[in-house]
Amino acid sequence: MKFFVISLLLSLNISFAQTLYETIESEVLGTSRELKIQLPRNYEDNLEKSYPLIVVFDGDYLFEVVAGNVDYYSYWGDMPEAIVVGVNQVNSKAQDYMMSLKDYLPSKTGAQFYDFIENELIVFMNENYRSLNFRMAVGHGKSANFINYFMFNTSPVFNAYVALSPSLSYNMEENLTRRLGVESKAKTFYYLATATLDFKQNKNDAIALNSKISALENSTLLYAYDNFEDATHYSLVAQAIPKALQNIFIVFQPISMIEYKDYILPSEASPVAYLIEKYDMIESLFGIEKQILVNDFRAIAAAIENTKQFELYRDLAKLANTHYPDSTIASYYLARHYEELGRLKKAMNIYYSAYMLDDIEGYSKDDMLERADEIKTEYGY
Repeated sequence: MKFFVISLLLSLNISFAQTLYETIESEVLGTSRELKIQLPRNYEDNLEKSYPLIVVFDGDYLFEVVAGNVDYYSYWGDMPEAIVVGVNQVNSKAQDYMMSLKDYLPSKTGAQFYDFIENELIVFMNENYRSLNFRMAVGHGKSANFINYFMFNTSPVFNAYVALSPSLSYNMEENLTRRLGVESKAKTFYYLATATLDFKQNKNDAIALNSKISALENSTLLYAYDNFEDATHYSLVAQAIPKALQNIFIVFQPISMIEYKDYILPSEASPVAYLIEKYDMIESLFGIEKQILVNDFRAIAAAIENTKQFELYRDLAKLANTHYPDSTIASYYLARHYEELGRLKKAMNIYYSAYMLDDIEGYSKDDMLERADEIKTEYGY
């Protein structure tokens, strides 16, 4: 029976995210640190593929929440697959977050921990795993305050920051607001969360900080905030992590009905140009060349039909042929283009040529051959 179950699992080729446990020797700290590392599904099978890196502070309890959500959302295509590394700080929190009472910057062991993250941990992950330059830092409480210090560097090592109920140090609110108000060459993602039952000081500081950040006018800042009803300092984490991932990776997600109705349909620009720009932005922000989803092609085709800009079908066909050259999708769009031009025989022949191609979701060979037969019958070709 056991052999049967194992054989069944192997035959189904089920893949799971891999969790590894590593120890890194730190010259800066003068000791070793335990790491938890989650690699994406099929990491070993995609040797040419690299991934964003998510660094989880307080990894002794926060890692599993982040890693589980990353695996879930990437499975459904709502965010890119990513490498998640958690730093175990169960016995070192007080030392790791030590700061000077003079200037409230990381001091002594706190400064050493900062250097460990920036100059040892990230280097270690780059050298041993296929991580991209898009990096996210996740912190809770004191670590949510600590991750802000990395932003004050001339060339920050992180692009995105998830601050869950931060215990803000003196002047952090003012300094952080000033920093987030400055436009930079690269986009900065910042997510802030508190809750109605959060620690009073943390909640008040987060509300005040949100008020200031929300008032900023910075086109390179992508900011989101949540105040969770009836959640505590600890329970807000489970609600905040998925919201943070959704907000940070919103452009990566498939075109939604809201995006379609609020941005694509009302725009005077070409919906095909919108699609190209969306995927160019994904590559620019995350360093990922993502194949355009069939779902997104279908959304743009629907916009073309809705706005009756049928001439754009030709541009959409060219784009589809680049991403799915062996499928029926490009032929369908090109045939629709010629149909609307009144060149029905040309459209019919393109529909018929689909029998040599592969079916793709929503564009079957049978449907296209049926459409060709209808044109032939109706117009006597």
